[in-house]
Amino acid sequence: MPMHDRIIPYLERAELYHLARLNSQWFWLDEPLVSAFVERWRPETHTFHMPFGECTVTLQDVAFQLGLPVDGEAVSGCLGEFEKYMEGGRPAWEWFEDLFGERPPPNKVKHMTVHFTWFHERFRVLPPDASEETVRIYARAYIMMLLSTQLFGDKSANRVHIRWLPFVANLDDMGRYSWGSAALAWLYRCMCRVANMNVTNLAGPLQLLQSWIFWRFPSLRPAGFEVFSFPLASRWSAYLPPNDGKEQRVIRYRLALDRLTARDVSFIAIRVSFFVCSLFVTRYILVVVMYDEF
Repeated sequence: MPMHDRIIPYLERAELYHLARLNSQWFWLDEPLVSAFVERWRPETHTFHMPFGECTVTLQDVAFQLGLPVDGEAVSGCLGEFEKYMEGGRPAWEWFEDLFGERPPPNKVKHMTVHFTWFHERFRVLPPDASEETVRIYARAYIMMLLSTQLFGDKSANRVHIRWLPFVANLDDMGRYSWGSAALAWLYRCMCRVANMNVTNLAGPLQLLQSWIFWRFPSLRPAGFEVFSFPLASRWSAYLPPNDGKEQRVIRYRLALDRLTARDVSFIAIRVSFFVCSLFVTRYILVVVMYDEF
């Protein structure tokens, strides 16, 4: 969905503008590379087990790679009984209609989610003479899409959960939340889930994970991507991984990881206090209740 100029001030106040800029180009995941790293993920420590030791994605990585705030209030809520915890017990779909001017058709709704095509078709073109209230509606729609697909996506990768209604209802207050901490907690949770042999699809902020890999492991990054700006993940915006020979590429990445030494890794800020990081992120894993349909 395009980022209209008139909604940019709302994205800036919500501290999501840098993330939205990354959304301007399609993100392609290097599946064999990510799969090789997933195999080294240890749920008990939230770290990747490497030949030279342990390493992991940190809050600093989230701040620099995606440009998200890591300070502020926790992004919390309940997903399983969403409506019971809404302010005043108000029916969710009535609130949705108030915030967006209409309800999606029944064929676009599943439980508490809306198919992203409805948002894309309904809010793709902002009328040139749109009132400020209409601009706010389009800003809410864009943020709902951004959060549900780029940061906190589930394995379906095509649905927008309406649990974000309490946040987009007050656009001016969205900037007080620690979106970076919530995104990191969600990535950890997704990595722990996919480490289970019964789960095959990896969800979550994969743009963060892949950019972290390229920055921290120079020998694994694609050649020819030397120009970048903030946030750092913009460096790989035009990266298009090969689409063939995936099984052989996984094997090559496994061998490359087996041969890594400390000299092959960019250690700038990669060594963290795992005790402090674990306590901080575990707090968000406990309070941020996200998607459970894996």
